[in-house]
Amino acid sequence: MKLRFQADANLDPDIGRGLQRREPTLDYRMASGVIPDRMQDSEVLELAAADGRVLLTADVRTMPGHFADFILSADSPGLLLVPPGRSVGEVIEAVITCWLSWDAEDVRNQVRWLPR
Repeated sequence: MKLRFQADANLDPDIGRGLQRREPTLDYRMASGVIPDRMQDSEVLELAAADGRVLLTADVRTMPGHFADFILSADSPGLLLVPPGRSVGEVIEAVITCWLSWDAEDVRNQVRWLPR
């Protein structure tokens, strides 16, 4: 099964727009209109999991800990961390690579770094 993605509120919306242009069949949902301002990390993880989406976030400081707590009591499609300093273009290319290379089971209940 192909990966489906949910962007965290801290990601640049240009990533979603670029993905839509480059690979329109990739299922990437932007945070706008889905994740309210100041939503707690645990709630963001619940939202993504409820819709079967891997959460893509640049919050590399706190989100991994929240994810570890979350999977103690729930199942998650996974967490994909965007390393600091990545350009929009690099993130777009890496998300497409993940989408083409990984199956949903490859990231289930796992934290992964976006590859280079």
